[in-house]
Amino acid sequence: MTDLPETVHRDEGGPIAEAGLLGRWISAGGLIFAIGIVAAMLILIQEVVLRYFFNAPTNWAHETTIFLSGIAFVYGGLYCTARDSHIRVVLIYDAIPPGPRRIFDIVISLVCAAASLMFAWAAWLMVARAAFTPQGDFRLERSGSAWDPVFPGLMKIFLLVVMSVMALQFLILAWNYARGVKR
Repeated sequence: MTDLPETVHRDEGGPIAEAGLLGRWISAGGLIFAIGIVAAMLILIQEVVLRYFFNAPTNWAHETTIFLSGIAFVYGGLYCTARDSHIRVVLIYDAIPPGPRRIFDIVISLVCAAASLMFAWAAWLMVARAAFTPQGDFRLERSGSAWDPVFPGLMKIFLLVVMSVMALQFLILAWNYARGVKR
């Protein structure tokens, strides 16, 4: 037997306890975006059939699948934060005893909250240009294609919301790590 520290194994069935109520809501919301990925796949299958079998392509399928896939990707970061299932290098982290590891969890969560807030600020700068005219009227940015949906403007607003919620989730994680909420 070796004296290596035991690796923490997490139940991948839901959010970690430290994520709190917000983490449970985020985890449950993941189903909506999973359905969106399935819808994007069905739209693409329909587009292939219409284009290559009936020579009748649509002008909306491509932009819709990009939008559905894009919002799922953006939400995925928030989802992984609540479930503590993001990819990370744990070479040093797993070798640290539980006491100091808790300090690492707090510091890492606070740094990630700060980074998320900075990204939210950058997203707000994009939203300010994508959702408002120079006169201050609300008008979403459009794609400029033949169909011309408002997906670019919606994506920027969605990114702002997700980054803001992610910052809040990291603050909740830091608070609960500091309180000693168990995994």
